[in-house]
Amino acid sequence: EMPEQDTAARAYSCCFSQEDKLLDALKISAYVFSTALLTFTALVNSFSWFMQNITLGNFWQTVWLKFYNYFEGDEWTIFLIGAALVPALAFWGFNGILMVADITGKPTFITRYRIQLGKNDPVDTKKLCQAIYTALGNQFFISLPMLVAMFHVMKWWGNTFSKELPTFQWFLVELSIFTLVEEILFYYTHRLAHHPVLYKHIHKKHHEWTAPIGVVSVYAHPVEHIVSNTLPVISGPMIMGSHIVSITVWVSLALVTTSISHCGYHLPFLPSPEFHDFHHLKFNQCYGVLGVLDYLHGTDRVFRQSKAFQRHKVLLSLTPLSESIPETPKKAE
Repeated sequence: EMPEQDTAARAYSCCFSQEDKLLDALKISAYVFSTALLTFTALVNSFSWFMQNITLGNFWQTVWLKFYNYFEGDEWTIFLIGAALVPALAFWGFNGILMVADITGKPTFITRYRIQLGKNDPVDTKKLCQAIYTALGNQFFISLPMLVAMFHVMKWWGNTFSKELPTFQWFLVELSIFTLVEEILFYYTHRLAHHPVLYKHIHKKHHEWTAPIGVVSVYAHPVEHIVSNTLPVISGPMIMGSHIVSITVWVSLALVTTSISHCGYHLPFLPSPEFHDFHHLKFNQCYGVLGVLDYLHGTDRVFRQSKAFQRHKVLLSLTPLSESIPETPKKAE
């Protein structure tokens, strides 16, 4: 009877541990969302109040109507500009700056924040050109056709091209849902891509870069670009039937954020890229975006014991975290 009791006790303890873990994960998620939303709301509301009082009118609504009327309500043109052109300009504009630093090693106010010291210093230009060609190919020949399909889904909803913008409060709700949908879809499709069969034929291409750079965020096999890169981002807006302005802001944010996660530099006042950089370094850790599902599934255990975890925070000073929290020196053999 004693072994049976011990087994039952272990099972109960394991179940209780999982409940605790789920509760902790929910707490972390709630903290991340609430902090981000409160900060974002305060900043944007202050800015909106300022603009409204200076212009004596609804600034953003006026800008949107001018834009809408300029294109005479042509929904396809508006959608193409909002969902494809503006996010692409945000992506390549941000990555263009990073690539200058990657190639030249200058300016030092960027390169001194390198995460994996001695890597990509300077970047292999042949590998970089290959990454650029692949990224452009994925955007033109995969993302663009997927946006055509998305356009027809959004037209079915009927309010994507409304002359009236959504309220800022509703946009915050949408942003939270978009983030949640992306986290779930990306974590599980990304983790599936690490299955030995799929990894060998599909995901290995992305992991050619153990020390990634920004443009590598969309350097992937076409199947991966469809399933793990694009679908998690566009699914939220399609589920919600979102306005084109909400879609523009969200897709632009998603592309810039994933570029930051891959950029290889832990820059001051920007989100920490340590989490995903560690994934490229170790392969079997940190599959998600926010890290909530990694915590819940235990796929961040090694990361949590590393110096990278201690550096995984927004840098609020100008001292590189690689200096203030350096790696433990390897023991001499």
